[in-house]
Amino acid sequence: MAARVSKRLTAMGVIKMKAPGRYADGDGLYLHVRDSGSKTWIYRFRQNGKLHEMGLGAVADVDLKSARELAYEAKKLHKQRLNPIIERKTGGLIKSSIPTFGQYKESYIAGIEDQWKNDKHRAQWKMTLDVYASPLHKLKITDITTADIHAVLLPIWYDKPETASRLRGRIEKVLNAAKTEGFYTSENPARWKGHLENLLPPRKKLTRGHFAAMPYIELPAFVQDLRNRDAVTARALEFHILCASRPGMVEAMTDDEIDWDEKLWVVPAAKMKLPRDHIVPLSERAFVILGQLKPFIRQHVVFWGQRPGRHISSNALRALMQRMGVGHYTPHGFRSSFRDWAGDETDHSEETAEHALAHSVGDDTQKAYRRATALRKRRQLMADWAAYLNGTPPQSDASPRSPELGGDRRG
Repeated sequence: MAARVSKRLTAMGVIKMKAPGRYADGDGLYLHVRDSGSKTWIYRFRQNGKLHEMGLGAVADVDLKSARELAYEAKKLHKQRLNPIIERKTGGLIKSSIPTFGQYKESYIAGIEDQWKNDKHRAQWKMTLDVYASPLHKLKITDITTADIHAVLLPIWYDKPETASRLRGRIEKVLNAAKTEGFYTSENPARWKGHLENLLPPRKKLTRGHFAAMPYIELPAFVQDLRNRDAVTARALEFHILCASRPGMVEAMTDDEIDWDEKLWVVPAAKMKLPRDHIVPLSERAFVILGQLKPFIRQHVVFWGQRPGRHISSNALRALMQRMGVGHYTPHGFRSSFRDWAGDETDHSEETAEHALAHSVGDDTQKAYRRATALRKRRQLMADWAAYLNGTPPQSDASPRSPELGGDRRG
């Protein structure tokens, strides 16, 4: 009988491997290449008639040599009739196999993303964990505490209750999977019932459908105050107001979304509520802001936080407004300010204003028919909005109306 072959893979071969599938290295170690192109290590063993699989980390974090060492440790335990997964829970497996949250969430998403048929759902999962859970990325799975989870959720719990709720659930699922794999034995710090519900109010008490909006008549002076502030956060908030965008779109903005030639910001469908790209025509002032930031962009992040290459904090815009003495309003409320201005002060159509806010207008046939002309009209609308914020006359022939302040609207 021929001896079992081990160490079939090579370091270079692992790097070059592209075709989806499972590739045996021997002694229970497998390289799993998924349809998405992500690669993870798996140790497979049979115990009590059942086949078990234990994740050993992503190839990006664990090289071939380290994967073999982890598999060897697991196999030693298996030969002793011990379950490596259970032993990892109790500390019987070497501690170096414990990943950070950032490492494990990549491995987890790679393991389940083939189940998702909706590309938007896949992108939203990744975006929420990449952007909003970034403070957890460098923490070992075993070191994450309730305080860490609370600190991640609190900044967006009031402004973005839907996003915050989904984020908590996704963090909980990642940590549940890590617990199942034996990385730790304690309770999941992201669980809601009987735990975080005691620290954070229920979502239904927060979602009222309206966001406190600054009256548009106050906006030109406020924008001028913003321009006197030399900070990336101030530029981000002004850009957000100019584009009448959702705050999260600005916070997660990358430079590959910018069409520099056509002066357009193309927000991918994955970042939108509606399942389609949203095209924002950039006014001259909005384009100038991007041009000022362009030389300093790192890792595609347009509005950076503590340092280039890191997205601006999800609470940064609101914190700036609080420092400026207008914390009783919300960043999202500027969309209502824009909508009230467009309805009260201009003759731009309601349809054009709703398109600018990325709201759904008309049936599918109407949407397809209007797509060709909507961009031209929205470009003029956004130019007039920028002129209003700048305190200068509008550029279009849309005649002004007598000012009537409107109340808050749904954002």
